[in-house]
Amino acid sequence: MIETNVVSQRSARYSRLGRPECERIHRASLEILEAIGIEVHDEGARDLLVRAGAACDGLLVRIPEHMVIKALDVTPKGITLFDQQGRVAIRTHGYRSHYGGGSDCLNVLDHRSGERRRALLQDVIDAQIVQDALPEVGFTMSAFLPSDVDGRIYDRYQMEAMLNYSTKPIVFVSPDFGGCVAAVEMAEMVAGGVEAFQRRPFATCYINVTSGLVANQEALQKCMYLAGKGLPQLYIPLADGGVLAPCTVAGATATVFAGVLLGVVLAQLVREGAPVVVPGWSGGLYNVKTMVGSYCQADEQGMSLAMGHYYGLPTFGMAGCSDSKVLDTQAGAEVALTLLMQTLEGGNLIHDLGFMDSGLQGSLPLMAMCNDWIQWIRHATRGVDTSDEGLALDVLHELGPGGDYLAHDHTLAHCRDGCYPDLVDSFPFSIWEERGSKTMSQRAAERVEQILEEHKVEALPDSVRRDIRAVVQRDVDNLRD
Repeated sequence: MIETNVVSQRSARYSRLGRPECERIHRASLEILEAIGIEVHDEGARDLLVRAGAACDGLLVRIPEHMVIKALDVTPKGITLFDQQGRVAIRTHGYRSHYGGGSDCLNVLDHRSGERRRALLQDVIDAQIVQDALPEVGFTMSAFLPSDVDGRIYDRYQMEAMLNYSTKPIVFVSPDFGGCVAAVEMAEMVAGGVEAFQRRPFATCYINVTSGLVANQEALQKCMYLAGKGLPQLYIPLADGGVLAPCTVAGATATVFAGVLLGVVLAQLVREGAPVVVPGWSGGLYNVKTMVGSYCQADEQGMSLAMGHYYGLPTFGMAGCSDSKVLDTQAGAEVALTLLMQTLEGGNLIHDLGFMDSGLQGSLPLMAMCNDWIQWIRHATRGVDTSDEGLALDVLHELGPGGDYLAHDHTLAHCRDGCYPDLVDSFPFSIWEERGSKTMSQRAAERVEQILEEHKVEALPDSVRRDIRAVVQRDVDNLRD
């Protein structure tokens, strides 16, 4: 029999905002763009916007609604990222969630000594190996900012490490336009050429924009460069409420997306169909209690993600992080809560796994713990099979009350469907005690060490490794000239 009108719930859904609220925020963003304006700190970007119909007064650019409508109409509603072998690794359409590390932590909470210290290039390499090994991590980021290389071109060393020590998709960050160009150049070498990388991109740039009301020159240059190549970009203006925007979540979010819409318009003016990923966080009140940027603000949760879904554009979210300085209860709670919220809200590329201390410190054991919690959340939010196989009424009729369900073939077929995280301890006290009475953070540190000792990453050809190294060395030599 063919069943009709059957609803299949694939996974859980939650939205902080309804469509009417999203519409009001959108209208506010349009008013900011057209009546207030945004500072655009690049002459080429200003000229391009003005030729398309924007008004310009010095640095201040005002964009009419019709330009936004046209740009949104031609912006892709998702992106696809590949691995270095050219296989599809990530599709961001709709509510698909993928998780990865973060970038540029100054300090590392050393899993061997338990001490906080400045990060080194070896920590960047170790982070790539760990991210490559963890099954719930879908993309990698540099994790740390190495203090033992020239700080002016640290990002070149990061990109070299990311390409050499993981085959997963990469989200890279560069402090200047030249770093973005160098990263793309290295990726094209790995892909086998410019067209090959454009066809199957495995790396994308996270563009930090000063704020929703101020577009800095480096961000604008990266936006236009990547759009011109047809490569995906993460265009991410921020707006801390009470500092760079109004101190209400709606006002801050409207400010963020005014800046986002400017980036979308600019990218489409360079090349119609240029893929753009928009923020999946920000829009909350700055922590006026500490005057330090918080990575786990409750107020901003869901605001930007709701707007991203309203526009039908892929989002770059933030979760798996904590403002705690040690692996304590606060760290576990903040990591789990942010991961749960971002997943329920349908964040697409969710970054910052293992971040601590407002982004100033990173922890590889915390990243390994995130892998367990993501697995738990995936199981807790996925759709439920209510087919005949899922309901198993035939098994119930066969065995009835008191039957030996453990020995039945149905149990054998489905017993591995459940959630069995690696680091979570569910054994009786006696077994836990026999195994050393270890905390989860201790087990996570051991798991990290095991990965670093045993995990093997598929190596790039020697010729490609030399070509990548040559790009880094070229920029080192340029600094000396």
